[in-house]
Amino acid sequence: MAITLFPFYWMLRTALSDGAVLATEPSSLLPVETTTGAFERVFGLASTVEAQAQGGSGAAIEFPRYLLNSVVVATAITAGQVVFGAMAAYAFARMRWPGRDAVFFLFLTALMVPPIFTQLPNFLLMRDLGLLNTYPAIILPFFFMTPFAIFFLRQFFLGISSEVEEAARLDGAGHVRTFLRVVVPMSWGPITTLALLQYVLAWNEYFWPLLVGSAQDVRVLTVALGIFRSQTPQGTPDWAGLMAATLVAALPVLVLFAVFSRKIVDSIGFNGVK
Repeated sequence: MAITLFPFYWMLRTALSDGAVLATEPSSLLPVETTTGAFERVFGLASTVEAQAQGGSGAAIEFPRYLLNSVVVATAITAGQVVFGAMAAYAFARMRWPGRDAVFFLFLTALMVPPIFTQLPNFLLMRDLGLLNTYPAIILPFFFMTPFAIFFLRQFFLGISSEVEEAARLDGAGHVRTFLRVVVPMSWGPITTLALLQYVLAWNEYFWPLLVGSAQDVRVLTVALGIFRSQTPQGTPDWAGLMAATLVAALPVLVLFAVFSRKIVDSIGFNGVK
């Protein structure tokens, strides 16, 4: 745990250091001339003179805007993945229809296709639709179901006792009602786990938002951090400011893990019928 958590401590130590003198004590385990100037630069609270005095570029940083963009994109992608992935997984697990196994196998083979292969076709599609530098351009390629989401939830749905669904059908419930009123409430643990995993993946996505959403009004945090790092007012990046921004960017994901960790653990011990 110490080895795993040390990079987070180093990130905090760098963020609390004075960027102008950080290079004078690179091996110090404590912040170099402790200051909160890096966080002030990130949130735009420092003046240009103050930012440059502490090793910053002095350029305006709309960090709250980038944070909001990341929240909007990650939330929309997660919602789509969970809703459509759960419905497709239930169809593959419980419903009988011609070619079901063949279609499922086709979905699984998509796991072996490197994502970079689909970047250019998706980019051309977004361009032809006139969606570049918009939220839909960033969200749409990830919004609907993915092979991993379908496989993950299908395996869990297969483990639910069929007797529960048969009892619902005897009461007159169809597939839709059985799914919404019986299966989904019994599957909150795995669904929450999937949502958290997809949220982290969407939050950390970098190349696609950079490709189609580099405009400032839709720029997400990962892209903004890359641009922030490229600003080198004194020949080197503003490492203190970059670590402060990275730490703040990681906080939402850490909060999600803290809030839903119990639900994830409970899903591991789920035994089907309660």
